[in-house]
Amino acid sequence: MDIYVQTASPIVEEVLKGYNGTIFAYGQTGTGKTYTMAGSNSAPELRGIIPNSFAHIFSHIAKAKEDEKFLVCVTYLEIYNEEVRDLLGNNPHQSLEVKERPDIGVFVKDLTGYVVHNADELEKIMAVGNKNRHIGETAMNIESSRSHAIFSITVESSKRGADNKMHVKMGKLHLVDLAGSERQSKTQATGTRLKEATKINQSLSVLGNVISALVDGKSTHIPYRNSKLTRLLQDSLGGNSKTVMIATIGPADTNYVETISTLRYANRAKNIENKTHVNSEPGDALLTRLVHALPKLM
Repeated sequence: MDIYVQTASPIVEEVLKGYNGTIFAYGQTGTGKTYTMAGSNSAPELRGIIPNSFAHIFSHIAKAKEDEKFLVCVTYLEIYNEEVRDLLGNNPHQSLEVKERPDIGVFVKDLTGYVVHNADELEKIMAVGNKNRHIGETAMNIESSRSHAIFSITVESSKRGADNKMHVKMGKLHLVDLAGSERQSKTQATGTRLKEATKINQSLSVLGNVISALVDGKSTHIPYRNSKLTRLLQDSLGGNSKTVMIATIGPADTNYVETISTLRYANRAKNIENKTHVNSEPGDALLTRLVHALPKLM
């Protein structure tokens, strides 16, 4: 809970104001990234960032004034072996295309979205997605995430302004559980596990290159397109998003090299400067379309 209050809560507050926000955990496999993000349901104080953010969002909505309307939509995807898969779709093994449009930026074509009305619905939807996620056993982690997962919550709000018109704001929250960086000599991965580890390490390497290019300040080209992960997190890294990276490390001295690598990674990432703004009157907002459709329905 302390981690949520210190790191994630301020981001969720900004999302509720119409900003984009991203929270992701990075570190060696087995150091607690998934636990940090999801936590445990055995006690309230053990709940992770994701369930706490669910409660935070709907607590805010419950306290909002009657003249402010909200719509909450969610999507859940994984990047497995460099393929984007819909964890909430009818076919979670189908590879989806990553597209880009000038008006809304990068998006995943045909990704399933659900409208939710409370935190319980959010948790149930996430549980469905988690069952479809790729998880496997390695020598370092009995339940190792074999994919990067991005759970996205879009919070749209509408309120009548002084001009007597409805004004819509849209904040997006990306909750990212990255697969862990791995060394084959330690995980003893072979066959499918080795292929997964290779793809994981390649995408994390590209993420590191993107972070380095952004911090360098001299780079004219940022290699977002070199992996699906960085393409989908393009706005989160140097774009229109308030972003927090949580670095997880293990206590074992045998992982000294990996620990130093993670800390250097985080130290570079904290120097990225994003350019954020409130998403007012977004063209792709569902509330905007619903408000505009009302006169036709009446």
